[in-house]
Amino acid sequence: MNWIKHLNGLAPLAGALALSMGLQSLPAWAQLGPLTDRIKARGELICGVNNQLPGFGNLDDQGKYVGFDIDICRAVAAALFGDPDKVRYVYLAAANRQSAIQAGEVDMISRNTTWTLTRDREWAVTFGPTTYYDGQGFMVRKSLGVEKLEDLNGATICVIAGTTTELNLADTFRARGIAFTPVTFDGDDSSFNAYEEGRCDAITSDQSALISRRASLASPDDHVILPEVISKEPLGPLVPHGDESFSDIMNWTVYALFYAEERGITSANVDEFLKSEDPDIRRFLGQEGNLGELLGLKPDWVVNVIKAVGNYGEIFDRHLTPLGVPRGLNQPYTKGGIQYAPPFR
Repeated sequence: MNWIKHLNGLAPLAGALALSMGLQSLPAWAQLGPLTDRIKARGELICGVNNQLPGFGNLDDQGKYVGFDIDICRAVAAALFGDPDKVRYVYLAAANRQSAIQAGEVDMISRNTTWTLTRDREWAVTFGPTTYYDGQGFMVRKSLGVEKLEDLNGATICVIAGTTTELNLADTFRARGIAFTPVTFDGDDSSFNAYEEGRCDAITSDQSALISRRASLASPDDHVILPEVISKEPLGPLVPHGDESFSDIMNWTVYALFYAEERGITSANVDEFLKSEDPDIRRFLGQEGNLGELLGLKPDWVVNVIKAVGNYGEIFDRHLTPLGVPRGLNQPYTKGGIQYAPPFR
């Protein structure tokens, strides 16, 4: 092991040589990764999204992307550039998410995607904080008289292919000995349209998606969402492995949305909070300390985020509350939910 001691002894000499050549070694926190550098040089964030799930990601009457997940993309762009509109949106079908993130077609995905161990490893991605805690359910026509899953024995069920939804459906019905025939589709529109046309007896998806799409059916009251939830679906944004600086920016941007709601900071009153003497709030809003510098961002990055999209509660109320989606677990921990931000210090 003498050669190891020899190499260790050379380390100070190498550092002195670098300094003598005018080279400054940056601390790890100050070094931006390759993806962050590319995004900043490009001048826009490329975000993979859904455009078929009202409330989470869809196109409005002017063809503009809007929704809960869209605002997560806008928040990250506001953190990076001070401008939430510096985002290029790319629609991703469920089956295309892995290939798109691995091929570098998108920088980030914010598209009702469940965090699982397999995806974490096989997709080679880093999931951010869970932005919506969900669970898988079922919707059926009231006329069928279905009250529990066992009543679906022998039914045809619409489901999106290549999703955890498809896997959960197969596992749950197999475990309970319930026979069924899956009818698979590549997206929300095709799946829900087929259900409404009567091509399947029931449809399964995340509870939030069922609530969202039920509201858009021709006769919403003719359909019922069963009370049983068969899975945990922690939904949130994700980025590829290989750039911890960018995953940190994504993570702390989402946490900023949580923390702002905890402290009552909104898009309407953030300027008033800039006058606060509370040390925690002053650090959070970049009035003192170096939190922005640690992330490679401007000191007022949080202010830009909050002015652009509001806090987490504002985003939720803007897009999901009008559809009847309950806050549930997605309340801040101070109100009985499980959304919780680490300290900004």
